[in-house]
Amino acid sequence: MSKQVAFLWMIVLLLCAVFMAFAGGEIEAQTSVKAFPDDPLSTEEDRKFIRRAYELARNAAAKGYRPYAALLVHEGRILAEHENTVNQSGNITKHAEVNLLGMATEKFSQDILSKSTLYTSGEPCLMCCGLIDRTPIARIVYGASGSQTRKVYGREYRGIPSKELFQRIKPSLIVVGPVFEVEGLKIHAESMRGARR
Repeated sequence: MSKQVAFLWMIVLLLCAVFMAFAGGEIEAQTSVKAFPDDPLSTEEDRKFIRRAYELARNAAAKGYRPYAALLVHEGRILAEHENTVNQSGNITKHAEVNLLGMATEKFSQDILSKSTLYTSGEPCLMCCGLIDRTPIARIVYGASGSQTRKVYGREYRGIPSKELFQRIKPSLIVVGPVFEVEGLKIHAESMRGARR
């Protein structure tokens, strides 16, 4: 190997080392995002089911899925659970809420859906909010807020908070969240670190 090629490789390796040092510091800063306090409207039952949503999200991340999950609860009983399957399906619309509600609207009556609560590990995005608007679901509880989750990934939040959006398009829908946001942000930080290994 010529001296010039060896020198160029040395420069490349040095630049990689510098990049990794700075990137590592940036990642650490992103994982220390401050969580919002629990929504005062959240109940003990809400906290119980958000814990389950977080458990599903953590399991999804362990399987290589994105760390999001949703469950549908009717009269204190879980009717259905689903994960985000975007990575595995290659379909960018396969968010946990889309997967769950697609199945639930075929399986359960409008009456049951209208008396059920949708629990999500993360605040529904605009696409999912549009779908939720088209269902008879009357209540949503989410874990981690979209704004803080985006910060974990070092991204700017450009969405509309779901509470604000539903006040405009479906004011009768009750939106509760965040709930146990610290735990939700931790799941995303762990997932991000795992993806970078």
